Amino acid sequence: MIDKLPELVNADPAIVRWGRQMNETFLVEVGEAQYLVTVRAGRIESVEKGPLVMRAWTFAIRASADAWSRFWRRVPEPGWSDLFALLRRGDVRFEGDQRVLMAYLLYLKLVLAAPRKLAA
Repeated sequence: MIDKLPELVNADPAIVRWGRQMNETFLVEVGEAQYLVTVRAGRIESVEKGPLVMRAWTFAIRASADAWSRFWRRVPEPGWSDLFALLRRGDVRFEGDQRVLMAYLLYLKLVLAAPRKLAA
């Protein structure tokens, strides 16, 4: 799902507008798989699949594959629809510079929810 982020996000002007000031690289971990996501002016420039040894990132969002699959359902169950709901449950971890994560929180929520459009 993460590999589809560039086409899902870059095709949605509303999401790009929310991130128009963001120029960062962050890590998304789906179970054991790692993805390095590079954003330039709100557009997803690249998504690189790991393993990523000694690669720089500003912050990381880590969760199990099961947690992400429940989060990415077209209509998630209660408690699985928001990053902070997953954080409260203990199913997601934030690491790194959380000031940057919080500065672009709405953008990141929209980006990470974008794969729901592909759910059956």
